Amino acid sequence: MKNQSAKTLWDDFLEQHPEMIHDKEPGVDHFGDTEEIANTCVWLVQEGKKKASAHSLLGLQFRNEPLPRIGDLTIITDWSGEAKCIIRTVKVTLKPFFLIGADFALLEGEGDGSLEYWRNAHWEYFTRELEPFGKGPTESMIVVCEVFERIWSTKRPG
Repeated sequence: MKNQSAKTLWDDFLEQHPEMIHDKEPGVDHFGDTEEIANTCVWLVQEGKKKASAHSLLGLQFRNEPLPRIGDLTIITDWSGEAKCIIRTVKVTLKPFFLIGADFALLEGEGDGSLEYWRNAHWEYFTRELEPFGKGPTESMIVVCEVFERIWSTKRPG
């Protein structure tokens, strides 16, 4: 693991969960494509408000990134790369953008939690994400809806 902060967090986690010592090391990532998004989202995960994330299937394909899978572990960092928590993927579904519902928007926990907020924020994000590939979001584009649980955090709730 190249990120020393992530390695330290993972080592701390393994001290408390030695049964996972032989598991594959988790990936290391942050949410979004801006400092504000990354830092806000990791804070929301630490607070227990953010329990899901959305990826455009096209974006994953263009970047040759795998689909998230149930059981995947990811160390989430802030924008500067400081590891803040570990999440485990518990559900993955693929849906057209226009079929994303209010229940999923609420699980994402961003903004006011409304579907309208989710649609606007993600349309803007997908526009920025796909633009370098000469593409843009569409109502029928496939969204990878990932639901996760926070299993470890540098900040303890309460």
